[in-house]
Amino acid sequence: MLLALDVGNTQILAGVFREDKLVAMFRGTSCNATSDEFGTFIKNAIRENDMDPAEITEVAICSVVPDLLYTLQHMAAKYFGLEPFLLQGGARTGLNIKYKNPLEVGADRIANAIAATALYPERNLIIVDLGTATTFCAVTKHKEYLGGLIMPGLRISMEALAMRTAKLPRVEITKPAELVGKTTVDSIQSGLYHSNLLAIRGIADRIKADYFGGEALVIGTGGFSKLFGDAGLFDHIVPDLVLLGTALAARMNKERTKK
Repeated sequence: MLLALDVGNTQILAGVFREDKLVAMFRGTSCNATSDEFGTFIKNAIRENDMDPAEITEVAICSVVPDLLYTLQHMAAKYFGLEPFLLQGGARTGLNIKYKNPLEVGADRIANAIAATALYPERNLIIVDLGTATTFCAVTKHKEYLGGLIMPGLRISMEALAMRTAKLPRVEITKPAELVGKTTVDSIQSGLYHSNLLAIRGIADRIKADYFGGEALVIGTGGFSKLFGDAGLFDHIVPDLVLLGTALAARMNKERTKK
């Protein structure tokens, strides 16, 4: 089995794959843990999903936090006896990356593109990842990664309001009951939700028109993607896209190593 780790700025998402199937997924909220804390948490989570940690034969890591890479490599070696695959510059991806400097593209964005092109082959794709940041990636049906956009995520926007104003509180990020809020909390929630909804819709439409002749699938992923599940923004929502892409990348690079 393969253990895939999606290491974000605020949390770590882990998935266990048996062959091509994702059979378990669990989330850790602390990105300041030690290798022992990570290892203990992951092994316990695997057991709680009725699997034996000894069955893990591969570890693959996709991280946007460089400072955690050594910690996670040490964890994989100590708790699983494995050298992990790292999705980073130089790895085989199957993509033709058009960034001026391909090494600048975040590993999570590459993983998203790998998975999306596998799930929806020969389609122009716009991938919207709603995490700590909200990112857009444009990928052609020929697997050309054109680039994208990055903007503050919902939680960053909410926390910025709370930190930079004297009277605005932190709020739960949720879909508001109506557009015009009747309380301060309602108003903040509506502003966060509708500003992102309109931004995502408008940007996706512009990418479609300017780069794909109006024809592209819009794929939603990331922690907040389900918030917009009934808004008509996305053709498909795949919350675990990074995990899928990380596992696919590990397989591609393992095959290359064998050759």
